[in-house]
Amino acid sequence: MARTAIEWTEVTWNPVTGCDQVSTGCDNCYALTLSKRLKAMGAAKYQNDGDPVTSGPGFGVTMHEGSLGQPLTWSKPSIVFVNSMSDLFHAKVSLDFIQRVFEVMEKTPQHTYQILTKRARRLRRLAPHLRWPSNVWIGVSVEDPTAFDRIHELSRVPAAVRFLSCEPLLAALPEIPLAGIDWVIAGGESGPRHRQMEVGWVEEIRDQCVTADVPFFFKQWGGRTPKINGRELDGRTWSEMPRAAEDRITA
Repeated sequence: MARTAIEWTEVTWNPVTGCDQVSTGCDNCYALTLSKRLKAMGAAKYQNDGDPVTSGPGFGVTMHEGSLGQPLTWSKPSIVFVNSMSDLFHAKVSLDFIQRVFEVMEKTPQHTYQILTKRARRLRRLAPHLRWPSNVWIGVSVEDPTAFDRIHELSRVPAAVRFLSCEPLLAALPEIPLAGIDWVIAGGESGPRHRQMEVGWVEEIRDQCVTADVPFFFKQWGGRTPKINGRELDGRTWSEMPRAAEDRITA
């Protein structure tokens, strides 16, 4: 278990590490940058170089057998971000391994698991081969309108909670297809090469969520560092969570 500063989750679990670029949202990948640092520190998970052109040092896609059972040892109920350093539905991650990740999640109903992918087509194709317990949430990244096809694929997945991560938000997202979506996160990019996010883009997403009665979470404005510009929007913070989360808290 690794504690995280990501506002919408609590801990991370990385049975898979490594990835490669699939869209402009990946241009300044924080996981790639972090993997380089971890490789230099000697972290065992990040010694696989993979393809040096697409993956970079220490970022080859790797399935970690030794990490699969970690949640079975965690007694305290937690919100768990699965594969913050990879994409569980990457083509190099076998169906068998994905099924075993889902088996662990099913065996630990005290935890809530959040999975985020850009490989929405593979997610949809594999969904019938997976068991979907109520403590597993699945989301897709939506950085600009070209990613709307990911939402359509997600809507066909039988998860208890389906969510969108509009981060890094790189363009306005008018008329988001929110039918069947249970939660929307939005946020700006951070880091030395961050791309600017406009206020109107965030307000438009927020307003669409309010109209559709979809919980909205604004993570950050972004900038050179994640916290530098805060996360207030129109004088308040938006930290709404899916209703499934509220039900688990009050149960």
